[in-house]
Amino acid sequence: MISLPLFLKKIPRWGFPLLGLLLLVPLALAFQYKAALPGYQYQFPRDHASHEAYKTEWWYYTGHLQTQSGKRYGYELTFFRIGNDPQIRTESSSPWNTNNLYATHFALSDENKKTFHYYEKLNRAGLNQAGARSDSYYVWNELWWAELLGQHMVLRANSPDGKQEAHLLLTSLKPPVIHGQGGVSQKASCVGCASHYYSLTRLKTEGLLFIDGKAEPVTGLSWMDHEFGSNQLSREQTGWDWFSIQLNDNTELMLYLLRREDGSIEPNSSGTVIDTQGHSRHLTLKDFKVIETGQYWTSPASKGTYPVGWRIQVPSEKLDLKVTPSFENQELYTAGSTKVAYWEGSSSVSGSRAGKTLQGQAYVEMTGYAKESVKGKL
Repeated sequence: MISLPLFLKKIPRWGFPLLGLLLLVPLALAFQYKAALPGYQYQFPRDHASHEAYKTEWWYYTGHLQTQSGKRYGYELTFFRIGNDPQIRTESSSPWNTNNLYATHFALSDENKKTFHYYEKLNRAGLNQAGARSDSYYVWNELWWAELLGQHMVLRANSPDGKQEAHLLLTSLKPPVIHGQGGVSQKASCVGCASHYYSLTRLKTEGLLFIDGKAEPVTGLSWMDHEFGSNQLSREQTGWDWFSIQLNDNTELMLYLLRREDGSIEPNSSGTVIDTQGHSRHLTLKDFKVIETGQYWTSPASKGTYPVGWRIQVPSEKLDLKVTPSFENQELYTAGSTKVAYWEGSSSVSGSRAGKTLQGQAYVEMTGYAKESVKGKL
């Protein structure tokens, strides 16, 4: 998922936009952190781990789970790493290391009761409170974590009172999908305004959810995004809409639209289609349409008004889809961590491919709709 929180736009973008002369200098030197540039060679499982040479990084899980009795849940578990100072990023052996800031969000959507719970953590690296290994995949924030064990990923997160909790085992049914072109997912026309971005688009999921303290065995499908880079959004960009779609014909679709201050859509907005074998194809903005269906919801917390229905068309795939949230109130108002309000919600999909009926499930992320600042202190 693109999923760069808007709070990162408040971090000074050293020298951005750069003058023409600086555009000729490698951004890795200009910024000290490395820029996401074409030519990156992915290696797995190495690239699941942390990339300390880049300023920002996140591991993003969303999924749809069912109990044996037919209850349905959506979940989100997201780990963000934000570099503080490139000069100290190699001093990771110190127990007082503060080279990175870690923010983590955990959310559960009860689709039957239409209730939404979310929780957040914020810690600096140091004294083992939070961190991410660079030699193997293990990222944690206090007692929340994600790690790779053999061929499986293990996730754990819980509410402060322990009444809501997730213990999940994920197994990828397809190889990693690299988004963008030339190893980068471009977010703006400037050099280095990009990320290295890949997804695991179909993760078999099983485990336990604790709902109000009661354990519920669950099964389902998840989606994992991992991105790392140092300078993505340009200053005129205000937010985005992101869609991850899993269809019942064993194909997937990822799309994102970046919105500008003048109301236009960033030309570098793009997407990826994934076939039944895991082969992917890049989509440019002209290759798809995302049309709001006219339903909106206004958050009582942030006062932001969000669209809550879309029609998505990909003519080259003969796809015509309708995406509908499971329910409207799935906004995270993160006063205790990133201080950003954003909508991240479980959704259903219906539609057709070449006239043949399709069903599916999706997660949708929307940022930049809440203009009121999030109240609370870090």
